[in-house]
Amino acid sequence: MRRAQTSRRCASVSTRRVTLFNLVHLREELAELEQDMAEPDFWNDLERSTRVNQQAKRIGDKIAHHQSLCKRAEDIEAMIELVEEENDASMVGEINGELASLTEDVETLALQTLLRGEYDANNAILSLHAGAGGTEAQDWTQMLHRMYVRYCEREGFTVKTIDLLLGDEAGIKSVTWEVQGDNAYGFLRSEKGVHRLVRISPFDANARRHTSFASLDVSPIIEDSELEINWDEVRIDTYRASGAGGQHINRTDSAVRMTHLPTGIVVQCQNERSQIQNREVCVRMLKSKLIELREREKEEQMAQIKGEMKKIEWGSQIRSYVFQPYTLVKDHRTGYEDGDVDAVMDGKLDGFIRAYLQMQ
Repeated sequence: MRRAQTSRRCASVSTRRVTLFNLVHLREELAELEQDMAEPDFWNDLERSTRVNQQAKRIGDKIAHHQSLCKRAEDIEAMIELVEEENDASMVGEINGELASLTEDVETLALQTLLRGEYDANNAILSLHAGAGGTEAQDWTQMLHRMYVRYCEREGFTVKTIDLLLGDEAGIKSVTWEVQGDNAYGFLRSEKGVHRLVRISPFDANARRHTSFASLDVSPIIEDSELEINWDEVRIDTYRASGAGGQHINRTDSAVRMTHLPTGIVVQCQNERSQIQNREVCVRMLKSKLIELREREKEEQMAQIKGEMKKIEWGSQIRSYVFQPYTLVKDHRTGYEDGDVDAVMDGKLDGFIRAYLQMQ
């Protein structure tokens, strides 16, 4: 029964790993929120009550998921005991399958515990911009956009395009989109930076190798009450939207661009049907960018203290994607790499994200 004994040891390890997660803290936090929600005037402030209610639901879901994992681990140990008592190895294969599934789910939960940032649980806004190189870089930007959309689909996140500027011949010059889902910002913030592609160009008649760059920016979506903007410091421009949308979109100045003068941050939206809707989206984007800037300044201040200051520029890419002469995707921050380029470009980013979060 060596195989069953091995499974028992593995299951025991998984059980211990599951029980390491701090249920006591979660239950205390949930109890405080429920006490808050029981106050007579709790629902008078609709915005705050909605936020607290959502937070309580998230914590409740975490507790339920944790308890489910513990129960599964106990069931596996019970199955192993039964197999050993009856000296029957016919169920060992099933036990190992259940254990592998449990281990994977425990790893996912462990990854979530690494999300300690103030806004990690929030939705996110992502913006991709093509680097120098014309059509080459714009095609690379479109490939990256597809990669992140596929990742979001894998994770069950919802994606909504906010602004899109197509390339003159092919690809995308820039695209901004919103990602909705639990811990969307916490996971995707690890992707912020410059991404480098090396391949034989499909646009080069001489089939020469080209290097292309694209930059990804990631910001958390925050509640309106969390940040006040001095509108005297914001320039608001309206213009006619371009792209799909019919005659209406071309007849009216429905697109909106906002420039935050002190920081130079620019946001724009043209995908909604009215100027009012585009303005509302821009306000959310601007607040998210300002929050992200504030968080980045904190990180840079800490990095200076630690002597680890790094510039964010085109020459300091976070990841390289090599298609020729060999295939490899390598993250330069963590050293994590994957030779299956096709899988990565189809949204398999879990290993890269896990390595980054574990490094923090």
